[in-house]
Amino acid sequence: MAANLNPEIQAHLGEQLRALYGDPTAQKIPRDLTQLLARVSQVIRAHQEPVDQAFIDGIMSSIPNLRGFAISLTKNIDRAEDLVQDTVLKALSKRESFQEGTNLRAWLFTILRNNFFSTHRKKGREVEDADGAHAATLVTIPDQHDKLVHQDLQAALARLSPDQRDVIILVGAEGMSYDEAAAALGCAVGTVKSRVNRARNRLAELMGLAGEDGIGGSRSTST
Repeated sequence: MAANLNPEIQAHLGEQLRALYGDPTAQKIPRDLTQLLARVSQVIRAHQEPVDQAFIDGIMSSIPNLRGFAISLTKNIDRAEDLVQDTVLKALSKRESFQEGTNLRAWLFTILRNNFFSTHRKKGREVEDADGAHAATLVTIPDQHDKLVHQDLQAALARLSPDQRDVIILVGAEGMSYDEAAAALGCAVGTVKSRVNRARNRLAELMGLAGEDGIGGSRSTST
């Protein structure tokens, strides 16, 4: 196994992941996310049975994170937003199965992930975005260099195993703790830590971020 990455490279990868999939802590809400929040609000209002307001507030505050993770799974914004809406509908219908005091966000992520893989198996096909075209529309990339970096990251993520890709998105982009990610993925905390470590090292290797002179040190500059 490759040596653990230094904090600077880990932070750099985290910044790129958040730029690619959207930063849920950002103050400015993208227009597409605003529209999704409005759609989800309509779904909740149309729900017939009364639901605790704290539960609703928890769902709404999780929407940006759910959307980012859904995009990482589907590689398509429209399908991702449909997946988020389906997740909210299922969460409302399964409200009684949520245990008060447990992690609502992790529970929602579990529903979303299970829903995606259930649909994926039914369709029997892979969902791909090899050139990062859909993900690139999530943010405004200021220059050609940054656009190439994001395309490199998207391509590198596609080469990770699904298990490693899921944890690096949850922890690196969505800011989940190891405990939250473990709850969302239904595995042990130690397993999450191991997968994150392997995923970070593999991404750094694929993107040329682990050279002798630090971030980007091993990336070729030839044309």
